Amino acid sequence: MTQEKLDKLAEAINNSFALCHKEVLTLDEAARYTGLKKSYLYKLTASKAIPHYKPNGKNCFFRRTELENWLTANPVATVADLNGRAQAYCKRNKII
Repeated sequence: MTQEKLDKLAEAINNSFALCHKEVLTLDEAARYTGLKKSYLYKLTASKAIPHYKPNGKNCFFRRTELENWLTANPVATVADLNGRAQAYCKRNKII
């Protein structure tokens, strides 16, 4: 690897590391952090479906912890979870 490629890789790693430790993210950073497109984030902010802040009325900012909570808000049960629930239901209701 050339020195230029190593420098670019080091910069990308530093940017990713800094992104994970920043509390407030810009729209671009939020898009990179979540893996969502900026246009989709704009759509979510317009419909007030995602928590965001506009201190000056123009730029959107996001709290990293709120983004994480929003991303993990609707978990999907695994087959093992569903089987466990079914067994617990059958035991509770004495179904054979």
